[in-house]
Amino acid sequence: MTDKDEYKELMKHKHFLDEVEQGIRFANTELIHQQIPVLGKDNILAFAVAVGRLRANYLEAAFKLGLDETGEMPRPEIVEELKRRRELYEEARLAFESLREAIEKGYIDVDILLKSDRE
Repeated sequence: MTDKDEYKELMKHKHFLDEVEQGIRFANTELIHQQIPVLGKDNILAFAVAVGRLRANYLEAAFKLGLDETGEMPRPEIVEELKRRRELYEEARLAFESLREAIEKGYIDVDILLKSDRE
């Protein structure tokens, strides 16, 4: 196979992958905007604040472990509450990261976000 043939083959693969990515972007954009029709900067910021509250709740529970200076093991209900708050925070944080990734990949139309903020 010549260099020219290899280049053509490489370009064919790149073109195929570009078409697949375009299809993925289209599908994700349609699905996200169908399921979340009112998407704007205000509700994204509200989501970020909610994640921040869950982080604060988790850290509050973590600090309760340090309040008992007797050296005793924490009560099981304190550990369970810490675990529950961590799970809530981690799920929300992962969801927010997914939102950021969707915006970065173009799955969420930033022009629509900006337009909804002006209205």
